[in-house]
Formats: sequence, structure tokens, C-alpha cells
Amino acid sequence: MVLMQTKQLEKWIWILIYGGLLGASLGWFIESHNEAAGWALIVAGAVVAVIGAVLIFVRSRMGP
Repeated sequence: MVLMQTKQLEKWIWILIYGGLLGASLGWFIESHNEAAGWALIVAGAVVAVIGAVLIFVRSRMGP
């Protein structure tokens, strides 16, 4: 049971990090056309990527 939770957590870590970075970079490109939407995507993407990074710390504190 714990192994399955660990695998799921590891999957979500990378989904959040890569998804957040993709969203932030998309916002960076959109910012030149629509500043408000661009900054919203940048901030949302950065927050999602930081959540993924925090989950790496959480995973490091879990047992094997």
C-alpha cells in the first residue's frame, strides 16, 4: 500500500513541476499580447512548480 502511494506521489511531483514550468513559459510568451493573462499564467505556473518542489521534500522525508 505504501509503495503505491510513493509511486503516485512521484508521478504527481513530475507532473506538477513540468506542468508548472510549461504554464509559466506559456505565460511568458502570452504576456506580450495580453499582459494580465500572461502574468496570471506565470504566477499560476510558478506556484504549481513550487508545489512540486515541496513534494520532493515531502517524498525525501518518507520511508522507502
